[in-house]
Amino acid sequence: MWLSLKHSSLVQLFFSAYETVVATPTYSPIHPPSYPLAVRNPYLSLWLPGDQVEDLPTATPQFWAGQDLSLGILARVDGTTYKLFGVPGSVGSAVEASVNNATYSSTHSIFGLTAGSVTFTLDFFSPISPSNYLRQSLPFSYVTVSTSSSQAHDIQIYSDIDESWTGQSGSTVSQLTTSGNLSLFQLSVAGAATYSETNLSQALWGETVLAAVSDSAETVSSASGAATTVRNSFASSGSLSGNTSTFVAEDVVALAYDLGQTSSASINFAIGYVREQAINYLGNARTGYYRATYQDTASAVSFFFNDYSAAYSESLTFDASLEQKATASAGTNYSDILTLTPRQAFGGTELTIPDDTLDTSDVMAFLKEISSDGNVNTLDVIFPAFPIFYVVAPEYIRLLLEPVLQYTESGAWTQPFAIHDIGTHYPNATGHDDQVEEDMPVEESGNIILLAYAYITATSNYDWGSKYQSIFQKYADYLSSEGLDEAVQLATNDCCGALANQTNLAIKAAIALNAYGTLFNDTSYSNTGISFATELYTNGLALDSSKTHFTLQYGTDVEFANDTDYAVVFNIYPDTIFGLATFPSAAFSMLADYYPTIQGQAGVPLDSRVDWSSTFWTSWAAAASPGDNDSTRTLFINNIWAFLTNGLNTAPFSDRWYAVPGSGGLIGGSGDLIGGYDRWRNRPVVGGHFAILALNGPGQF
Repeated sequence: MWLSLKHSSLVQLFFSAYETVVATPTYSPIHPPSYPLAVRNPYLSLWLPGDQVEDLPTATPQFWAGQDLSLGILARVDGTTYKLFGVPGSVGSAVEASVNNATYSSTHSIFGLTAGSVTFTLDFFSPISPSNYLRQSLPFSYVTVSTSSSQAHDIQIYSDIDESWTGQSGSTVSQLTTSGNLSLFQLSVAGAATYSETNLSQALWGETVLAAVSDSAETVSSASGAATTVRNSFASSGSLSGNTSTFVAEDVVALAYDLGQTSSASINFAIGYVREQAINYLGNARTGYYRATYQDTASAVSFFFNDYSAAYSESLTFDASLEQKATASAGTNYSDILTLTPRQAFGGTELTIPDDTLDTSDVMAFLKEISSDGNVNTLDVIFPAFPIFYVVAPEYIRLLLEPVLQYTESGAWTQPFAIHDIGTHYPNATGHDDQVEEDMPVEESGNIILLAYAYITATSNYDWGSKYQSIFQKYADYLSSEGLDEAVQLATNDCCGALANQTNLAIKAAIALNAYGTLFNDTSYSNTGISFATELYTNGLALDSSKTHFTLQYGTDVEFANDTDYAVVFNIYPDTIFGLATFPSAAFSMLADYYPTIQGQAGVPLDSRVDWSSTFWTSWAAAASPGDNDSTRTLFINNIWAFLTNGLNTAPFSDRWYAVPGSGGLIGGSGDLIGGYDRWRNRPVVGGHFAILALNGPGQF
């Protein structure tokens, strides 16, 4: 049974000593499907399935796609070795530590264990610092091991990884670099193809990093070799041999701290994945922003260790502020959802500069459409994710749009509507000069205008808007002619297939036109958008005959006139957050009254064709429901929270779950597990969970 301990202080939990062994761990704020451990970018994305917490000493962490990755942590106390994390095999006479508790915040996943009379705390810390481009771009995470006891003990701490991180069995080579007090292992594959992935989305090029840094109070030893040999060596002596001359398939690289006699101590390991040529943008290599200052991995890792105190302090402030703001905005269930979101949302992005010039005035952010199809900077992924960027770091919206707009400005994309993405598969942002892509004409044309509106109004950077106005106007013109006369086409939920006259798309077109007209002081576009809204709602074109809800498709033709069809009208949310008043307030009240009538066993299906619901789109619908304490808003929040806490799921924060029994047809199946996750893992679209908090305005952190 999964237990829940609501909202303990992160600082208190980190430093508290637990005097007794607890049979079943306690969980704070909830027991999620999966814990983010090291989540910084699409290729550094390590998770722990929630059902493995009770067996933490022998657990197997995973890459976001589900394949096992190694990360072993041992502790030696007065000569007795304890398994703390990720060591399923035998290690001499080692015993398993007892797991006391597990907690997460927006930047930390923390686990408390007891080994003899010593309490150990494992803190997996992935910084989120989007206003500090150097810190945010570093492709490393901290693994902090802390000890606490009422008296001093002789303590050593060990960690290892293997070639599972490179995704290429038998081809990995190991290199150890020591520089001053830094010990740095790098695992790589010689001759690996740049800008390529395994079929399970791991990078084939670059280097995995495991590092440690000693100070005057401790020493660090190292070794590589067979896991059994290296771990047993540590268990028997508390140190490693220093032999790193061999590394073959299934070997490990390991680092160990000797803390000596201590009653309280804390040490850091760094784990990361470095790709100096990170992104292929139109044939030009781009690299991490940090490399303008630290051009080799050793210096970057050294800075990362030196930056720990400042990054940690910032994280505590961010974590506490987010929990407070989320709770005040919509309650503790909403806070539980939001605090699990940031690492995943930002972990789908990378901050880059040109690899040749390292010019920090040319910054671009790239986002991978993780789990669905791997596209680069997909507009209908940036769009649902934008609330988190709007709240935390509005400048990120511009950084994500720049690669799209610069490519569009080049003239290589010649269609009258906005492009869907700038690359079929990450990290190759090579455009679509052949004009072949997954066309979503109204969808993406509306998205790019609304994203621009969000950024410009949040930052008052009207000069940037003027720079690209001709592009935005081109797409506003397209929406003016096509937004209410929609041919058969795809929308963002492309798995549902193409339709003509999609109400959600027409609503997006109406609001985007009003946004464009408002932004550039051209009432003709605003008037057109408002006229669309008048037709759809006031004149009832997109309503059922009883005018209780918007239908899936609009129009008077028999093929569209189906009163039982419906959709969660998430695209109306921008009208709320931006205060554009494209639609009258009665439209929002109508929706809030209707949604509870289609609540299923585990949620509100996204539309009448499907048996599943969406965490981020229903978050948008919740935010568009009027009233600070609206019952419909609470309904949507509670549906998502139930999905996170029902114990049926272990995927890295999937955004889609089965809400009602399926029919066995194309979209849903009769064997669906109600409350279980349908598909998709670790997608950055979860940034849309911030939709309610975003109503309080941009740049809140």
